[in-house]
Amino acid sequence: MKIFIALLLAFSLHADTKKELLHLFQNKQYEEACNFGFKNFSDNSKDEEYVSLYSFSCLNIDYIDRLSVAITTLKYSKEGRANASYFSTILLQKKLLYHAMLDDYDITSLNLPKTDYVLSKVFDFYTKKTDSEKKEYYIFEDKNDAALKYKLYILKDGKIDKVVIEEFYNSVSIKKHIYW
Repeated sequence: MKIFIALLLAFSLHADTKKELLHLFQNKQYEEACNFGFKNFSDNSKDEEYVSLYSFSCLNIDYIDRLSVAITTLKYSKEGRANASYFSTILLQKKLLYHAMLDDYDITSLNLPKTDYVLSKVFDFYTKKTDSEKKEYYIFEDKNDAALKYKLYILKDGKIDKVVIEEFYNSVSIKKHIYW
């Protein structure tokens, strides 16, 4: 009987945790959702819906490195594997773009899958650029909206240099993404 009560309590806590994560995600509280999901990840690592919600929350706030553990756990369903592939693509693009920008590594010959994520769009622009000259920054125009532009550059920092993507709409900065 004690085991049954303990199992019932565990399932109830698991359901409440997933419900709270979903609530945070639906209310666009992505940072809170990402941190909450991270805190409760080990107890929910076999629940692919939970892991996917956690991962998309982290992706929405550019906590891309947190996707690496989630990628390895998303393997039990077709949707889970698709999400793992999506997250893997973005993580790889981040690492390759960082390597290219900081170390002058040529990635122009690469052709990786495309996603709707901003880093993926900029990665695609960067690999298709025709000018091989290294620049202080690059400006790319969105293919679907000429008013939307992306500025790609390196931010020198005392600890670690970062790659920055700034989104501009009609020349007004609307969002800044910082990766390392």
